[in-house]
Amino acid sequence: MSGVYIHIPFCKQACTYCNFHFSTSLKYKDSLISAICKEIKYQQSFFQKNELTSIYFGGGSPSLLNEQDLDLIFEALAASFVWHKDIEITLEANPDDITKEICDVWKKYGINRLSIGIQSFFGKDLQWMNRAHSAEQASFCIPLVQDKGFHNLTCDLIYGIPDSDMVQWEDNIQKLLHFDIPHISSYALTVEEKTLLHHQVQNNKIKPADEKLVEQQFLFLVQKLENEGFDHYEISNFGQPGHHAVHNTSYWKGFPYLGIGPSAHSYQAGTRYWNIANNALYIKDIESGILPQESEVLSPADQYNEYVMTGLRTMWGVETKTLMDHHLAFAEWFLQQIKIPLERGLVENKKDTYVLTKQGKLFADGIASDLFYIPD
Repeated sequence: MSGVYIHIPFCKQACTYCNFHFSTSLKYKDSLISAICKEIKYQQSFFQKNELTSIYFGGGSPSLLNEQDLDLIFEALAASFVWHKDIEITLEANPDDITKEICDVWKKYGINRLSIGIQSFFGKDLQWMNRAHSAEQASFCIPLVQDKGFHNLTCDLIYGIPDSDMVQWEDNIQKLLHFDIPHISSYALTVEEKTLLHHQVQNNKIKPADEKLVEQQFLFLVQKLENEGFDHYEISNFGQPGHHAVHNTSYWKGFPYLGIGPSAHSYQAGTRYWNIANNALYIKDIESGILPQESEVLSPADQYNEYVMTGLRTMWGVETKTLMDHHLAFAEWFLQQIKIPLERGLVENKKDTYVLTKQGKLFADGIASDLFYIPD
């Protein structure tokens, strides 16, 4: 498996909680699209002979791209990489950008999966988050794309919103299930530094949701979607059988992926790369024939820690065989440390594969950090 992620760093407006790299000015859009196309060509040997199994347009708001933008990017991708015949091509879309006309454009370029940023079906939530779309657009956009032939869909929902309650959360989930989509991603609202939300919390203008309520909303989500036939295959992701995200699964399973665009990350054979998170400097470097990136070679301990962290987040867990085959130096450490969460009912052993229980999923990061090997 090999995937390309393309970061489109433009948004109509800034959401209160978002700390991703983006700009609300489209001043450099044409220059940046040109630079992205050049970076794709610079990186055409990244995967050697591997076929692309996924392309993912993220951001930012990739749904702001017009037909000319997509034409340039897809031309560069087609010229630089060999594509698998069943390649998954995902584009993140905001409800307010979705029209019948743009759906036709997406179809033209072979985009076969949409990730729609619903977040909530309630207007007050969307206004508080400073989302660009309305509750009406959130409900209207899903049947619109389905009518245009897009059925491989995923939608995002956020829980843990201040002043929310269980009734509203259950209603959000039920509204989404009504549309019969095969994949749902759901994230707890987190307070990230350098965001408006962080500023509001620091100045006591916003009080974060009660932790017990957040846990209750998460556990209800898990139970409800499992009852509806979804696999809870990653902490924040639920897919019906056959509809797990190909692209994101490559991250969690340690397959190589290439990130294109400012702030984008890549991984290949134990080395992590990341591009500069500055649009103007990114463009300047690319125009000068320079890849604007830094890199880090992961130590054996880093690779073990990453396997534990990503493995525990998924239904595939941490396999004893993989530890022995690839992380032998740390296997004994893991098998000793895992005893505590096993005894507490936070982890279970399924045929020599360690997976989190429903209760354990509430503490995934903490459990993983206790299993990390930190050299002296």
